[in-house]
Amino acid sequence: MSLKTRILGLAASLILVASLASWLAYRELSENIIERWGQQVAEIQVRYDSARLLQSLEREIGLAKQMASSSALLNWAVDPAAPALESEAIRQMESFRSNFRDNSYFVALLENGHYYYNNEKNEYAGDQFRYVLDPDKPDDAWFFQLIEEGRDFHLNVNPDTELGVTKLWIDVLMRDETDRIVGMVGTGLNLDDFLQDIVDIGQEGITTLFVDYNGAIQLYRDRNFIDFASIIKPEGQKNTVDLLFDDPQDKQQILGMLQLLKKRSGQAGQVESGFVTVDGRRHLAGVAFLPAIGWFEITLLDLNTLLPRSYLWPLVAVFLGTLLVTLLLFHQIIQSRILKPIMSLEHAVEKVREGSFDLPRLDKPDNEIGWLADHFEKMTHSLGHSTRELEAKVAQRTDELNRLARIDPLTGLKNRRGLDEVLDEEIQRARRQETGFGVIWLDVDHFKSINDTLGHQAGDQILCRVALWLKAGVRPYDHPGRWGGDEFVVLLSPCDPETLERIARRICESVAHESLKTGSAVTVSVGGYLCTPQDTSDTILRHADRALYRAKANGRNQVCIETAGDATATMES
Repeated sequence: MSLKTRILGLAASLILVASLASWLAYRELSENIIERWGQQVAEIQVRYDSARLLQSLEREIGLAKQMASSSALLNWAVDPAAPALESEAIRQMESFRSNFRDNSYFVALLENGHYYYNNEKNEYAGDQFRYVLDPDKPDDAWFFQLIEEGRDFHLNVNPDTELGVTKLWIDVLMRDETDRIVGMVGTGLNLDDFLQDIVDIGQEGITTLFVDYNGAIQLYRDRNFIDFASIIKPEGQKNTVDLLFDDPQDKQQILGMLQLLKKRSGQAGQVESGFVTVDGRRHLAGVAFLPAIGWFEITLLDLNTLLPRSYLWPLVAVFLGTLLVTLLLFHQIIQSRILKPIMSLEHAVEKVREGSFDLPRLDKPDNEIGWLADHFEKMTHSLGHSTRELEAKVAQRTDELNRLARIDPLTGLKNRRGLDEVLDEEIQRARRQETGFGVIWLDVDHFKSINDTLGHQAGDQILCRVALWLKAGVRPYDHPGRWGGDEFVVLLSPCDPETLERIARRICESVAHESLKTGSAVTVSVGGYLCTPQDTSDTILRHADRALYRAKANGRNQVCIETAGDATATMES
């Protein structure tokens, strides 16, 4: 055999070995890159989907909790047979209905089991009482189960056979001053619309679902898997998340992720991931716990759809070229132009795997390795930019949600939640400094008649004007806000009896005087209370509310000031 033949045979053998090595290296490296990339995408997607769900629910939950703490509803729930209390409570219900996203609400009273409901079409106006809850009726078992468990807040996907609707229900317990449960309020979100907006977003290769604390499926694009009325079903009869998987190991793995996240429920932002098989295709599952609602968010990524292996085929050519070059170049060239760039790229991949997108300087020789480094650097920068942009959007939406949750959208003043926070701060300051502060509670006289006569739009305009006159009548550092409906609250700090009386009277007179200029005469009844360092928020609001009702009882367009000793001074505006 000639030397040429041997050389050609050796070259062919080396090429075959190099080709085989390149193919094996490609498979290993591509698998590793896809898995690492998939894990990071899964974490980002889980957080993004979780943020979208919470953004849709937190405002509704906050409004439902405000509704549950309404004094009008609580007074009525304690004495549901009183017609006057019922009328005021229904007025409060309807005021909340217009603020809910679905423009619907429900109120269920424990005392007599009466269930009240109205929808976005205002279909049950004047006839909000729909039916009586029966503890022996399976369709009503959810109410009594939640009362028995005593959970202040609960999410439940359930069809209401009486009303003929299927919704994602937000349930909040009503408790009186003694913390006794007296009923339940809440709202519902149309299930089909919610699934389309949050779950079935039409993104190929990405499947999103939400399960409750026990793993029962609550939101999923296939309604057949949703576990309706989970609260009343015994364990073993629920549609749990393991039904989506055929392999017992996958079932055990996904349930194990849920258990692990339960143990870490105090650590925000924790995400668990692992590979599972769904419908015969390998998916990467990312799981996160949402403590705000007590649910788990599960994202299934089909990596073969999101990042097909064909996208990485250019790597084969890079490896083949690199290995062929090693047969022709000296050790020094190999060391300086191949091995060193690969080592720097490996270090960069390590950093990306650890979550850092600040890459060290990559050696980029004028060959395939250099191009790969350049592509990787661009890919990393793009992924880092996308991650930061996503985090910025989530932060921006979270900040906006927090702001909207504390501002009344009609008047621009603080809403009840914002006022509650300011009130707590003032109480703490008063206790530290052993000083008092003033609280003014006012509402528009005969506002219901104004709405009935001029219409709700005119009523809204009057509320906006009263808000402007209210801001003009207080000091720049005071805190005016809309408590709800036609009721407004102002916190005055610092404050003494003379200041409280003067500002209260100025507000009352200002509204009466300025409203004459608009052609629609409006007056307000004002109640005031000078708080002491020992007062709690409940006693403060109770005193101010009692002063307001005394002002109304004295003929309205009045100012009534109450002190800690229950001494009152009333003056006519």
